[in-house]
Amino acid sequence: QVQLVESGGGLVQAGGSLRLSCAASGRTFRTYIMGWFRQAPGKERAFVAAISGTGGTTYYADSVKGRFTISRDNAENTVYLQLNSLKPEDTAVYYCAADRSAVVAATSSEYDYWGQGTQVTVSS
Repeated sequence: QVQLVESGGGLVQAGGSLRLSCAASGRTFRTYIMGWFRQAPGKERAFVAAISGTGGTTYYADSVKGRFTISRDNAENTVYLQLNSLKPEDTAVYYCAADRSAVVAATSSEYDYWGQGTQVTVSS
């Protein structure tokens, strides 16, 4: 069982930056693929980014490529999402998730554990 706790959300103006963190419990963090998803009001949960257990492989949604960066610190059991050049359409609740499989996935159903989410609001 893995427990995930996100933090770092908030209100920011367009063009600004935020850094989201997701702290995980357990001693097997490095074996999990970690992902970030987001859900805007009235929309389905959407993939944002994912990272392999070693951090050597990353994968991004086209809508955030070049603006967001996913990283992880296995010694601290934490995964990060750096959000730069934020746009109003990035407004959503951001969730981190853990996947026990060995393949980086962009599908929410592939992930086994989820955090409670953190709100990111970008004003124009």
